[in-house]
Amino acid sequence: MRNPFSRCVLFAVALLLLLAITWKSDRIEDVATDKDVAPVSSHIMDCSVNSTYMSELKTKYELGDTFQYLRRYVRINREPIARKSITKLGQQFLPSAFTTVDLQHPSNYGTEKCIEPLQVPVTQSPYPATGNLSDFMFGVSTTFKRFSSEKTSPVNEWTYWLTDGKGNSNGGKLILLLLDATEDQILHAKTILHHAGIDVDVYHSDSSMEMAVRYLTLIPTLYNHPERQSKKWLVSCDDDTFFPSVHTLTKKFEAFDPDEMLYIGTLSEDINNVDRHGSQAFGGAGVFLSVPLAAQITKDYETCKTDEKIHESNSGWGPQGDILLRKCIYENTDVRLSILRGLYQLDLYGDPSGFYEAGIKPISLHHFKGGGWHSALPWQYTKIAHICGEDCTLQRFQTSDNYIISAGFSVVHYPQGVNFNIAQMERTFAAAPQDKGWNLDYVFDPQRPSLLKTGRKISWDLQEATVNEDNTVSQVYVRKANDWRWVDRNGEPMSQLDGIIELVWIP
Repeated sequence: MRNPFSRCVLFAVALLLLLAITWKSDRIEDVATDKDVAPVSSHIMDCSVNSTYMSELKTKYELGDTFQYLRRYVRINREPIARKSITKLGQQFLPSAFTTVDLQHPSNYGTEKCIEPLQVPVTQSPYPATGNLSDFMFGVSTTFKRFSSEKTSPVNEWTYWLTDGKGNSNGGKLILLLLDATEDQILHAKTILHHAGIDVDVYHSDSSMEMAVRYLTLIPTLYNHPERQSKKWLVSCDDDTFFPSVHTLTKKFEAFDPDEMLYIGTLSEDINNVDRHGSQAFGGAGVFLSVPLAAQITKDYETCKTDEKIHESNSGWGPQGDILLRKCIYENTDVRLSILRGLYQLDLYGDPSGFYEAGIKPISLHHFKGGGWHSALPWQYTKIAHICGEDCTLQRFQTSDNYIISAGFSVVHYPQGVNFNIAQMERTFAAAPQDKGWNLDYVFDPQRPSLLKTGRKISWDLQEATVNEDNTVSQVYVRKANDWRWVDRNGEPMSQLDGIIELVWIP
């Protein structure tokens, strides 16, 4: 039997342990909660035109000596509402006129007054900082040249969707295979990504292996990784695959059972590409495999990459990794593709604005680095999410004077009015190589005619966004006078001057 002193000691120890556990739990909860606190700002509006700053804008965006400028403030009002494709505001975007900046003949700049901020209602959607991809492991195969080139490097995009934006991993694991990279290049890539806060392992990839086989090899590489034990989903994607909303992605996967054998993805938006390559998950949009299915693919790997199978995966455009993976699954299991709406392969050419201005909330984006495909800047578009919430990215706001802000992408003026079906996507882009006019209808629905070169639309496109220390976000939208899109039906430019619109969003 214990004496009273021993019982007191044991009680004290137990109490201390309980307090320690409680304190630790509180601290963990506090840290998680801090990230989801809505940011506030003490920003004081200032719309004065600074000649030095105007000169910097002229140089940076290659503007003429004389250009139009407007700084417009937007006040974010987070409310318990659903996200709308478009929200109509009772305010004007441009109550007066643009300031004409003439750097050759500076006038009395510095006394400009701010217009009353636009008041925009938005959902109380979560912020990127609280995203949690701990259930996911991603595999990407690319070249060191693409990784390190300023034009094609994926580091900024990966930093957005694989970290909390503050230099810490969000739990997602990245396995990067670099083709024929030296040891120094492997170390360089690993150092850059670790510095950004990305949890990554970098390995060599063998160029002697057929490209389609290298793609298939990602699956056993992911499955055999020691951290796979703690993951539910193994994801194969491209170096230009982008996930704008981590919370939406993880929420969608709550509907799937990771203990089942599942093959999840989407088809190309272009029906011609489905006809050409087959009905399978197109890898740029993201291919999601449950661990049990990845185990089966790993088991069948050797028989799935024979010369015969490689030959069968050739659609006429060379052996295709997507086809090789689909054949490996379909010929060895009863598993078939589960479509996840909101993933986008984006096999588009030309001006992509009709897609990005449609008010949609994509789960994934792809093919935005140019090189024959469209060019876009999703890492810049999503900066607004850090103070507004993930639902704000690409959300549309229509003012009473026929301007539409597609948050993070463009500010568009319709001088003849918004006299068309705004719920339909504008077909500014094209399918290729055979554009039949209806290739994309089964995903995008029939699109309304393009307003490019009609005189009915003129747009300022986002070039850069900055999350400021005072919790505001500044966005610079640029329009060029010689842009081939902004002319009337006679080919006459809609404006003789370049233009800048700077939006400053205040939480």
